[in-house]
Amino acid sequence: MYVRGVGPRVAEMLAAKDIQTAEDLLYHLPFRYEDRQNPRSLDELRPGEMASVIAEVQGAALLRTRRMPIFEMTLGQGRLALKCMWFNGTYLKDRFHAGQTVAVFGKVEPSRSTSNFKMIQPQFEVLPDEGDDAETRLLEVGRITPVYESLGGARLASRWQRRVIFDLLEGMRGAVPECLPGAMLTRLGLPDRETALREVHFPREGTPMAQLHAAATSAHRRLIFEELFFLELGLELKRRRMRERPGIAFATTDKVREAIREVLPFHPTAAQKRTLGEIVADMRQPNPMRRLLQGDVGSGKTIVALQAMLVAMENGYQAALMAPTEILATQHFLAARKLLERSSRRYRIVLLTGSLDEDRKRTNRGLINRGEAQLVIGTHALIEEKVEFDRLGLVVVDEQHRFGVLQRFRLMKKPNQAEPDVLVMTATPIPRTLALSLYGDLDVSVLDELPPGRTPIVTRRVADERADEVWDFVRKQVKQGRQAYIVYPVIEGTKDDQPELDFPHDERVDHPSGSPPSQVSKSRPGAPRNSAELFPNLDRETNAKPSSGVKSAVEMHEKLRSGPLGGMRLGLLHGRLDADEKEIIMRRFQRGEIDVLVATTVIEVGVDVPNATVMVVEHAERFGLAQLHQLRGRVGRGGAKSYCVLMTGRRISEVGEERLNAMVRTQDGFELAELDLAMRGPGEFFGTRQAGLPDFRVANLVRDRQLLELAKQEASRFAQSKAGEGEGTEGERARVWARLKEAWQRRYGLVEAG
Repeated sequence: MYVRGVGPRVAEMLAAKDIQTAEDLLYHLPFRYEDRQNPRSLDELRPGEMASVIAEVQGAALLRTRRMPIFEMTLGQGRLALKCMWFNGTYLKDRFHAGQTVAVFGKVEPSRSTSNFKMIQPQFEVLPDEGDDAETRLLEVGRITPVYESLGGARLASRWQRRVIFDLLEGMRGAVPECLPGAMLTRLGLPDRETALREVHFPREGTPMAQLHAAATSAHRRLIFEELFFLELGLELKRRRMRERPGIAFATTDKVREAIREVLPFHPTAAQKRTLGEIVADMRQPNPMRRLLQGDVGSGKTIVALQAMLVAMENGYQAALMAPTEILATQHFLAARKLLERSSRRYRIVLLTGSLDEDRKRTNRGLINRGEAQLVIGTHALIEEKVEFDRLGLVVVDEQHRFGVLQRFRLMKKPNQAEPDVLVMTATPIPRTLALSLYGDLDVSVLDELPPGRTPIVTRRVADERADEVWDFVRKQVKQGRQAYIVYPVIEGTKDDQPELDFPHDERVDHPSGSPPSQVSKSRPGAPRNSAELFPNLDRETNAKPSSGVKSAVEMHEKLRSGPLGGMRLGLLHGRLDADEKEIIMRRFQRGEIDVLVATTVIEVGVDVPNATVMVVEHAERFGLAQLHQLRGRVGRGGAKSYCVLMTGRRISEVGEERLNAMVRTQDGFELAELDLAMRGPGEFFGTRQAGLPDFRVANLVRDRQLLELAKQEASRFAQSKAGEGEGTEGERARVWARLKEAWQRRYGLVEAG
């Protein structure tokens, strides 16, 4: 479709922002609105509030300071003035001149200079003057005005988008195709699609600003529901089609039950019994199982998964366990071998990872292909073309969110074989909203009970200048025969040296049109809290200066070994060591040959050392909540009292404070996961951009939880109904399925819809 104002060069710029069609442009919604019907006058402003102001430029200047260039612009109304300041504002040098009318939006702060108030880094837009055409003025002044994220510098900023989207909607008046059944819209009280798009981009006079900014107008709700409905309908369809495929109906005979009893190292918890029952009930069905097993750190997921794998093996099938890292795959291999040694049966277990030498890989692939290996544990190497299973019955995927391979299991079985059952495990408690979108095609089992004997972990915050007291505490624990972890955010040098790490972006600012990207973090001194039990002298004053820069594992391993932890046996573990080195160090730590393991988050999952009672995390403010919770879960795995010490720098952002305080307050992984999702958003919840997470254009999983639940209900209802049953006419239903196929394939890229 031809769109006025979009030529080949602009189309190329838009495509770089994933806007390739007229529809994509219409679904690029404003990220905020300004009330330009009745803009605030300067005498109405109050310190601390967010406000929109329209005023005339009185003057502008670029000030050169010792620290950075600062651009200042003064807006005036009569005798009143508002100073606007942008740090590193060289790019604004020729942007303003006296007499222009400018709209600014930002936080009002008192000013000590001649101006009455000031705004730091406000959003701004130069408004049309009297010489501009009436339509341009109509879109920008005297109305609720949409403000968009720039699609390509100043050229494709808000003014351009308003004009193009307005023209596009006018050109399609009465012709925007509907994609939801009329009966559904009436029942839910939602407007039609064209009305929703018009009112989201150009709200009617009197629309409450609070509703607009909360995306809570009926127009916003319609577009959000639409997006979530098609996601949930696609997942529902995928689930139904999976159930129609031929699977394996496993038998659970007395022989199978006895095999499971033989390897159990302890009496299972009620939660483990319940979840195993749910898994085995699925495995008995003649259709493929697709189930998510989630449980907090230390809840015993691996033993449940091993029991499920025994069901497959006792039925004459192979089982495979895939882990995201070699260290975790090795841990699973060693743990499974140890447990299965208790069995009177002789199971052959093989490990297959990328770093194995070619001869061993070739040998193991042969064992897998001939069916001589009943249990196969590995990494991505399991889904390489060269790997062929003889009779694969069950695939267990650990921490699947770290790689999006669920749809590629067809590589693991031979043609014309039944689909293997799939069990996905995660130790990251996943909030329900995220599970509904990311794992909506899976049934969910939750391990919500810890095995007996697990003692609560004492968690404390300690400022960096109290490091000597922390090292004294570590020494005392080691003298008592215990072991400790000390974790750093990087291996050595800069953040880029450790790509697997999660450096959460605590706070973001919106950028004015045409401004370069930047990040501003509000900081305040971080004071240790609730630490008296561990460090009784913590409240006394000190003149110690905080260390500069980010400490690294390699650097601190040397400093600690030759300094405060001298004479103790220190080990170093990080992601750049090869698999053999990692395994040697891990085994030495497990055997107690290393007192203190200095590491990066490579030990976040998979290292199980019951004798380790202390987890020290330096630069704790730089880690995400889920990551801190996983690290804390490395201790407290034995009977002795365990401790987690979160060491922080002097300046901590407000979000960092909230994260650290939550860690001290609770050990409930699901509560922390909900908070983490709310603070960081779904895109960064797992520490890296999630390959399998849908790229939503309108919806927000944190904000739109209720609409997600509603969309799931409506999708299930629609999928179960037929034409004439109140869920749309035959033509409307055909349009829904056609829309699903297009949206599912192009927008979400997960699976085909039909």
